[in-house]
Amino acid sequence: MNNKDLLAVANDNNFAVPAFNVSDYAMLNGIFEISEEKRAPLIIAIHPDELSHIGVDMLPAIISRAHRSTVPVSIHLDHGASYEQVLLAIQSGFTSVMIDGSMLSFDDNVAITKRIVDTAHAVGLSVEGELGTIGKTDDEAEDGAATIIYTDPENAVKFVEATGVDSLAIAIGTCHGIYPKTMKPELKLDLLKEIKSRVSIPLVLHGGSNNPDDEIGTSVTLGVNKINISSDIKVAYHDKMREVLADLGLREPNSIQPPCIAAMKVTAAQKIDLFGAAGKASLY
Repeated sequence: MNNKDLLAVANDNNFAVPAFNVSDYAMLNGIFEISEEKRAPLIIAIHPDELSHIGVDMLPAIISRAHRSTVPVSIHLDHGASYEQVLLAIQSGFTSVMIDGSMLSFDDNVAITKRIVDTAHAVGLSVEGELGTIGKTDDEAEDGAATIIYTDPENAVKFVEATGVDSLAIAIGTCHGIYPKTMKPELKLDLLKEIKSRVSIPLVLHGGSNNPDDEIGTSVTLGVNKINISSDIKVAYHDKMREVLADLGLREPNSIQPPCIAAMKVTAAQKIDLFGAAGKASLY
């Protein structure tokens, strides 16, 4: 599916679809498995850095796995930074794309987002835009801004009208990555309420890892319909891998990776429940 159709159901039924970032085939299979076990709709999110790692030749395998899945699935380009990156995703078989012009001026963000919308809509794909900036906690993979610029509700209305985007990533206080102990995450839930009251399309929360569960859960009840999870599942996967690799005799991936997948699935299952997505595949 594309994200427009996938998230419309979430918007109508007050839950959020998890967008899990994957960067290898073992992780991909684990995310499909837990989504099917929980009967939850799924967004497979792939960032340009992840795409450069796995290669576009892996897309036919991802698409094939999606077609035989027992739950609704979209394949989404996360944080496309240029027209060329998004065009490559469209050509490679993604069903949904994001253009992140959040670091540009408002007018330039509108211009690049509208260009992407015109291109993607012509071939039946959905588009996510971003307004305001997501913070960052480290230099791993997804970047962010040194200072969070919160989404202005009035600008959100203008942005959606001017671009025709299908969903909007908003800045209400999240950061990409894992928060250091010196940094306390805090979401501006009143700002979320105001934006939701003025914008009818599904809202997206980036930087969903490592935030307090109560805040994330409340954001779903207030109208967030897609939450990106990358760092949390990768930490679970690779922490277990470091533990497994303490046995220096292991060398086969089929000995090393299954416990890592199992650990990641525990984390992913908790997110699915938190977002209210468990069992919601039956709504499609």
